[in-house]
Amino acid sequence: MKISLITIVYNAQDTIKRCIESVIGQNYPDVEYIIIDGGSTDNTLQIINQYRPHIHVLVSEPDKGIYDAMNKGIALATGEIIGTLNADDFFNTDDVLLSVVQAFTLQDTEIVYGNLHFVNPEGKIIRKWHSRQCGKTSFNWGFMPPHPTFYCRRHLFKKLGFYQLEYGSAGDYELMVRFMHKHKVESFYLNKVMVKMQIGGVSNKSLANRVKAWLFDFRAMEKNGVRFPAVALALKPLRKIYQFL
Repeated sequence: MKISLITIVYNAQDTIKRCIESVIGQNYPDVEYIIIDGGSTDNTLQIINQYRPHIHVLVSEPDKGIYDAMNKGIALATGEIIGTLNADDFFNTDDVLLSVVQAFTLQDTEIVYGNLHFVNPEGKIIRKWHSRQCGKTSFNWGFMPPHPTFYCRRHLFKKLGFYQLEYGSAGDYELMVRFMHKHKVESFYLNKVMVKMQIGGVSNKSLANRVKAWLFDFRAMEKNGVRFPAVALALKPLRKIYQFL
């Protein structure tokens, strides 16, 4: 079972090496590695080219943002399973992709997701996002899987659509709530720390960005049939409190 793994990058010379090495260090062999660069102006491309034999597809050109770049990667992918690992992220262990494939095979599921740890630039764990199995009404109560751990079968994008750019920083949330809540796609929670993610996301850089992110979340909830969007919106950040414990 081939996995197409997509890395989105733009001016990430300080982290891209760590990301790539965590990919090529995986002990699962059937991986198609795709890197979509937004036209970096620092040393990112020079670093990427050091690993060119391990990269199946490399695109470097301007894009309309993270989710536009992800859509480019998905359109180029040929694997049965698609996942993403952004430039600031890296796999926690060398058997993550093997565990993902085993979950798809043994559980006969369409989506697999797991746990994520947030780290600072020095690698110290700041938050622990341990998810749980998604139920039929979980998204009504503010549930969201960690997107960097989200893997799904490629045919879902053709059937249910790609990332929608009009949802801004909530593009990943909108896709997951569309797949898992609106269309009830079968999913499996892999209770494993799959990814370490360096803190500093776009939506959290300022209060204005945070408010915009909440509005995008609310629109995504309304569109995809979350029963009480205002309640889910209030509960979504509250669910993060336990990540600091």
